[in-house]
Amino acid sequence: MERQSKQPYLSHQPDANGHIHYSDNENAMWQALLERQAKQIPNRACSAYLDGLKKLNLPPDRIPQLHDIDEVLQATTGWQTAAVPALISFGKFFKLLANKSFPVATFIRRFDDMDYIEEPDIFHEIVGHCPLLTHPAFATFNETYGKLGLNASKEERLFLARLYWFTIEFGLVGQTKDTRRIYGGGILSSPSETIYALNDETQNQSHDQSNHQSHHQPKHRAFDLLDVLRTPYRIDHIQPIYYVIDNLDTLFDIVNSDIMGVVKQAMSLGMFEPTYKVETS
Repeated sequence: MERQSKQPYLSHQPDANGHIHYSDNENAMWQALLERQAKQIPNRACSAYLDGLKKLNLPPDRIPQLHDIDEVLQATTGWQTAAVPALISFGKFFKLLANKSFPVATFIRRFDDMDYIEEPDIFHEIVGHCPLLTHPAFATFNETYGKLGLNASKEERLFLARLYWFTIEFGLVGQTKDTRRIYGGGILSSPSETIYALNDETQNQSHDQSNHQSHHQPKHRAFDLLDVLRTPYRIDHIQPIYYVIDNLDTLFDIVNSDIMGVVKQAMSLGMFEPTYKVETS
């Protein structure tokens, strides 16, 4: 039987007053996602994320308007959101970040995509990332990343993408397993990965290295910029590896390091072998 192709997601356009109108069904999707995620994040999300979530004071039963988010971001770190289509070019993405504007696609996933969606929707951007944009280190990291990306070559941008992936999207924070928490928005906007990500295999794996369960538990690795830049990932696969920073201010240390120098070093050394299985049909 042939798979039916899904309707593509399209962002909503604001009206003359800058207001975006969402349907009852779309607001219901927001409410369902928010309620489910609220059950998962206590003792899993980092404290700065929870603090930012309180500051945003998101409406529980409807998709928020971007100007309401902007008020909070402007008051804390000087950032704002920028309404964009479902997908934007690398160039536009970097330019927005460099100007302290966080891109937000103004559509929300459908109920049949509730668990996973490849495109970043408004739930992912607002709930996953905006709370931490109230934190100075997180905000500065995004701004610096945008400026670096603007001036990078096409190949350098591929390596920079891995830095963003393993920090802003799928990063963990905490020096010990007991204090380890999530700060990556890709995890925090996914209820299932929020639970999965902290289940480090070193806590549970038996001495039998062929133990089937080990394939379903992630590895936690201490953040090393060179290693991060050389680690492959897939966007359609639950993460086998998460990199862990000591605390959010470590993002300041990364910003102040020679990121592009390490990118050139990573380019000369090449990529690590993928740790995920290559699926065959």
